[in-house]
Amino acid sequence: MGEFTNKIDFEVLVMVQNANPNGDPLNGNRPRETYDGYGEISDVCIKRKIRNRLQDMGENIFVQSEERSDDECKSLSDRAKSNEEMQKAQKDKDREAYAKAACRTWIDVRSFGQVFAFKDGNVSVGVRGPVSVHSAFSVLPVAIDSMQITKSVNSETKDKKSSDTMGMKHKVHSALYVVKGSINHQLAEKTGFSDEDAEKIKEALRTLFVNDSSSARPDGSMEVCRVYWWKHNCPMGQYSSAKVHRLVKVTAKVDDPKSFEDYEIIIESLPDLELEEIEGI
Repeated sequence: MGEFTNKIDFEVLVMVQNANPNGDPLNGNRPRETYDGYGEISDVCIKRKIRNRLQDMGENIFVQSEERSDDECKSLSDRAKSNEEMQKAQKDKDREAYAKAACRTWIDVRSFGQVFAFKDGNVSVGVRGPVSVHSAFSVLPVAIDSMQITKSVNSETKDKKSSDTMGMKHKVHSALYVVKGSINHQLAEKTGFSDEDAEKIKEALRTLFVNDSSSARPDGSMEVCRVYWWKHNCPMGQYSSAKVHRLVKVTAKVDDPKSFEDYEIIIESLPDLELEEIEGI
């Protein structure tokens, strides 16, 4: 496994049209929004999609969705027990060896970190990952459309047709969301995260919504429009992530933007900071 050379910052522009990018279970699964009406996609949701894309790319993933599990493990505990190196380290009560074995095995552990806390075996090991992802927010306040839906078939066999079950379906009409993140060199050294892993994260971001369609997010309703990837010229980075993320200025050209072309994107620069601009898919 190679090394991670220099700090990286990144930003992703995501266009949402007639979709629910991230439902809030505490609010009837309506799209998440802030108190002042801006749309929000949680960092947990974004990391889930990155993990799914990495798994599609053939990488070993520790935190797998149940419906996408590619091994016979039914829980995180089972998956951890399937690793012989980790089991040996656990018997030896060597937390450092346990964490290193986990990082070598699963790319999401060495990227995002993981807390291994299982009652069975009395395991308690924490790993801090170098890849941090912010919650995404829309450029403008979002307009949420809601519709009532019904079910036209009985759930169970009955003599009479049951009354239609009423429900609600919500979607964001049109909005541009901004995802921000960074990759820390110091933490990358500890987990073994490499430049090769960073390239895989970049590709996962570029293709974030491939194989992610559902009734709430039909194919084509979620689109990665741009990925901005800054690689610093030194391990610790010559600028703070906050300063780098402010380089992207996004404003609406019209009062009611309905497509990515309705936004104006201005990219400012900083001395000796390399930018790679990538078209999404």
